[in-house]
Amino acid sequence: MFDTLQNRLQTTFRNLRGKGKLSEADIDATAREIRVALLEADVALPVVKEFVARVKERARGAEVSQALNPAQQVIKIVNEELVGILGGETRRLRLAKNPPTVIMLAGLQGAGKTTLAGKLGLYLKGQGHSPMLVAADLQRPNAVTQLQVVGERAGVDVYAPQPGNGVGDPVQVAKDALAEARKSLHDVVVIDTAGRLGIDEELMKQASEIRDATDPDEVLFVVDAMIGQDAVRTAEAFLQGVDFTGVVLSKLDGDARGGAALSIAQMTGRPVMFASNGEKLTDFDVFHPDRMASRILDLGDMMTLIEQAEKAFDVEQAQKAAEKLAGKSGDFTLDDFLQQMQAVRKMGSLSKILGMLPGAGQFKDQLANFDEREIDRIQAIIQSMTPAERHNPKIIDGSRRSRISRGSGTQVSDVNQLVDRFFEARKMMQQMAKGGGMPGMPGMPGMPGMPGMPGMGGKRAGARQQAKKGKGKGKRVSGNPAKRAAAAQAEAAKPKADGASAFGFGGTPQPDGDVEIPKEIRDLF
Repeated sequence: MFDTLQNRLQTTFRNLRGKGKLSEADIDATAREIRVALLEADVALPVVKEFVARVKERARGAEVSQALNPAQQVIKIVNEELVGILGGETRRLRLAKNPPTVIMLAGLQGAGKTTLAGKLGLYLKGQGHSPMLVAADLQRPNAVTQLQVVGERAGVDVYAPQPGNGVGDPVQVAKDALAEARKSLHDVVVIDTAGRLGIDEELMKQASEIRDATDPDEVLFVVDAMIGQDAVRTAEAFLQGVDFTGVVLSKLDGDARGGAALSIAQMTGRPVMFASNGEKLTDFDVFHPDRMASRILDLGDMMTLIEQAEKAFDVEQAQKAAEKLAGKSGDFTLDDFLQQMQAVRKMGSLSKILGMLPGAGQFKDQLANFDEREIDRIQAIIQSMTPAERHNPKIIDGSRRSRISRGSGTQVSDVNQLVDRFFEARKMMQQMAKGGGMPGMPGMPGMPGMPGMPGMGGKRAGARQQAKKGKGKGKRVSGNPAKRAAAAQAEAAKPKADGASAFGFGGTPQPDGDVEIPKEIRDLF
């Protein structure tokens, strides 16, 4: 969604790099480019003016003029201001002291409210709640049936006493739902209300009556992120008519320019609370302004990536695989490889996962063209092998490869390629498990074929530099006692190496555009 904005901003920042000091002309040119980038992304004009004015004011201040790397300071300023217009802090749901908590959904027809009700129900269920979806959209054809289907897929109860299709009173349904929730011990009620093709008085009157009848703890305005500046006008109308407490952005995976996400919070004063970025019920996340800003600036979203990995991976299983890679408990087999691949698959689309890595913006075309079916082919090939072949791929000769290819519906060359790549990957992973880094890879560990990224060098590069400096000899020591003492003191003051340093992650931003990595992520590495 933010491709256009991301590309323009990257070009702007690239022009700043290498400059030891920014002139007034540099700051004006940068501000002009940022203004154009935001307008092209369909961000509301008042938001653009205020954003650019703040960036210019801060860029002229001491934090940039006295910085060792002015370009990096400008990126830092833009990042902080983006976080600001996206809402500043993550806003969580307010839960009622006396259950049930009532959440009402409002928005235009086609914004995706009914599907989002199912996603929200699944999310709440995962948080340990017992949600109930309420079919209060009684006018759109088959809206009640759709909610029942979505609720069944999510494993969430649906309260639908009326058939809909123009029959029934939505206000009475909402009232009855609360009584039913108390009786059946559901602690959260999600009310799906009717939408329209445009803003009209009838819609607002019905929505406000449901609000008055149920006194909801949260009123969430669901908005299609692809409608651009119209989203702001619609949001302001709903703010006056229903007075919503938070925003949910749907269809964030679309090809729109993202202006709605960057405008709504600033223009309405209501935070974006959730984001829906796909068709699956699991494609639903809490909206984190800081993480979204990082994605827009192509700085990655490692925290979300880590959270998804924690949900998908079995800790005990991963530990066993790590021990095998380190040579502590047998060989890492194709069965282990398949288990790990299936765990990664649980995290979602691989192109989305890779897109969360820092610097992934430069590989947009490759990620967009990535064929997810390749994972299915690999799985089919491995599952067409016998247990002995999966345990010891070295026994897979020509006749076995021919049988495996027929069983998996692939070519013999595909089987050959998988087996060869498995041995290469296992060798590399074993070296990484033993602290050796990625052999022959100047780029990011674990991402074969990707060019080097700033601050993410492998072990070999470091080894070459060390060899160049010391030429295989120990450090020279001065014969002067005073100099020796000073050198020892300087050495003691140096920061100690940690697990992250093996991957090139340091605690200080580098002049070539690296970003400081949070301590939690450094510890993870």
